[in-house]
Amino acid sequence: MKMKMILSSLIFHCCVIHFVSAQLLQVGFYNSTCPQTETIVRQAVQNQFNSDPSITAALLRMHFHDCFVRGCDASILIKSKGSKKSEREAGPNRTVRGFELIDKIKKTLETTCPSTISCADIITLATRDSVALAGGPNYPIPTGRRDGLISNAADVNLPGPSLTIPQALQFFTNKGLTLNDMVTLLGAHTVGIAHCNFFQDRLSPVPDKTMDPTLASQLLKTCVKSTATTFLDQNTSFTVDNEYYRQIMLRKGILTIDQELTLDKSSAPIVTSLAANKDVFSQSFANAMIKMANIDVLVGSAGEIRKNCGVFNQKANRKVVN
Repeated sequence: MKMKMILSSLIFHCCVIHFVSAQLLQVGFYNSTCPQTETIVRQAVQNQFNSDPSITAALLRMHFHDCFVRGCDASILIKSKGSKKSEREAGPNRTVRGFELIDKIKKTLETTCPSTISCADIITLATRDSVALAGGPNYPIPTGRRDGLISNAADVNLPGPSLTIPQALQFFTNKGLTLNDMVTLLGAHTVGIAHCNFFQDRLSPVPDKTMDPTLASQLLKTCVKSTATTFLDQNTSFTVDNEYYRQIMLRKGILTIDQELTLDKSSAPIVTSLAANKDVFSQSFANAMIKMANIDVLVGSAGEIRKNCGVFNQKANRKVVN
């Protein structure tokens, strides 16, 4: 109960959002127009999670990749048409998963409440629910986002795994997020995986001295094939918790950016704090996720409510809210 009260208090303050475009978002936005919305989303995510707990990592990645390009507007869901390549076809997004689940949820919601719930909100709600199912915080998330009208592969510019902390932070501050938000959001790596080619340079020709030698030896065996993958959290790989921070403090970070969090003087104290207290992590993670979900959102009459998440509506079918 105490934990819920702390979370509610922090989330309330977090929701007094400084993003101007997010001012029309509200918790329970669909309560009057489609009260079943969050229940339908939650049940679909639960069913998927029961058979595939890695869906949490997939949705967290999708949500992040969507919000960091043109804002949280579901532009990542658009399929390419002819020679015009959408965000979905950009290099960093080719291994993004979870599209089928979002489409399934949208189909059910269109049957229940046609042209009412945005694909952007479906991504946001589904991600929140998957985090809770994986043992992370269950936080109230404002809704009311609209779907974007633009999706270009050339617009995709995301922070890479080999950046320094100052380089990575620039991406986050450009989106109105802080160093604390960045360190906390990287905690999503607690349920993530990485392909060996993203950290092969830390293993050979000479092992990175900042990596635990036993881990480096294990990874060298795993990564005989560059297509192989490994968990970013070697301990509780399917649980959203603070173990990721404990691992990187033991020099068991997989990606360069992971280990850099403990080596950079600006981020190291935040890592120590999150590693020491799981409640602090849960509070911080909920707040950071809410902030990220409000990056450059479309509200009111902007954008549209897509009938099919992978395709823009025909102009005649765009629903306008006055």
